[in-house]
Amino acid sequence: MDFLAEYGMFLAQAVTIVLAIILVLGAIANAGQKHKKSAEGQIEVVNLSEEIAEVKEDMLKEILSEDEYKLLLKEKKKKEKAEQKDKKKALKAASKSKKLSAKSDHSTDSEDETAEADEADEHKKRLFVLNFYGDVEASEVENLREEVSAIVSSAEKGDRVLLRLESPGGMVHAYGFAASQLTRIKEAGLELIVAVDQVAASGGYMMACVADKIIAAPFAVVGSIGVVAEIPNFHRLLKHNKVDYEQHTAGDYKRTLTMFAENTDEARTKFKQELQETHELFKQFITDNRPTLAVDTVATGEHWYGTQALKLGLIDVIQTSDDFVMSFADSYDVFEVTYQIKKPLSERLSFSVQSAVEKGFLSVWKKSIESRLFKS
Repeated sequence: MDFLAEYGMFLAQAVTIVLAIILVLGAIANAGQKHKKSAEGQIEVVNLSEEIAEVKEDMLKEILSEDEYKLLLKEKKKKEKAEQKDKKKALKAASKSKKLSAKSDHSTDSEDETAEADEADEHKKRLFVLNFYGDVEASEVENLREEVSAIVSSAEKGDRVLLRLESPGGMVHAYGFAASQLTRIKEAGLELIVAVDQVAASGGYMMACVADKIIAAPFAVVGSIGVVAEIPNFHRLLKHNKVDYEQHTAGDYKRTLTMFAENTDEARTKFKQELQETHELFKQFITDNRPTLAVDTVATGEHWYGTQALKLGLIDVIQTSDDFVMSFADSYDVFEVTYQIKKPLSERLSFSVQSAVEKGFLSVWKKSIESRLFKS
């Protein structure tokens, strides 16, 4: 036990010294970063088509015989060669159309359209995949904002966007802003599909309804078109403990319900009125985006599972996001787009220190347990 005590003391001193050094380095780094502008994050793109093709090839390699697999590879190379040949032909045709158009002073609109169509055939259309995991504050909306900007600036006519959405809802203004980001995709002339594998309720459905098409898993939770607000009141507790609370406002409705003062019936009435107005705005937003949906039937605050939501018109297709992506993997180039925020050096250092301290104490704890077991 003396050894453990000495070891523990040594470890604590060592961790303290290391922690002090890292904190000093972190402070110096942060001080330097104040005078140095750098991007908060960066866009990362993953080619899902390639990943799906690799998985498929690995599976076939295992389940096919050696001769069957060789034949498959031979056919694959033949197909790739033919595709490359077709691309070259398309490029030549597009180049020829441009030259003819430039020489002719009387080129028609139809000729221009043909040239544009030839150019569009130079590569596959693209499906961009986004992910949004919503919390109460819709805190990922800033990431979504950057991802949408990146896609809108680079996408072409015929490209599509799939948003894999998971959210139980939250703050009205935050989800309203998130829905506005999705509206930008449609305004750019791109088809937007929202996939709900587990839940898109309340604010989550506010985002989903913007889509041209909503797909959902059979037991995904959809709906909850309503508004809720809860607030505790400690007035009686404060009064019981002889604590006075004062609140002064200018404007009849600067504050309605409050946590500490005594609430009045007038304040409650006004608060409920505001909730109802928000609900009406929510319903109107859904009507504007899904005009065929009987909003008054579904805007009761209830939620439904995917198969029920399909019958009510809340969604369009029963399908998972995985099936949707797989269905486009061959005909489209599928790219997953994410915006990764770079963590400050101080945050990364603090995480490293925390991990080191936890590992150190865990090591001492394990040795203490081992020592007791050995002695017993």
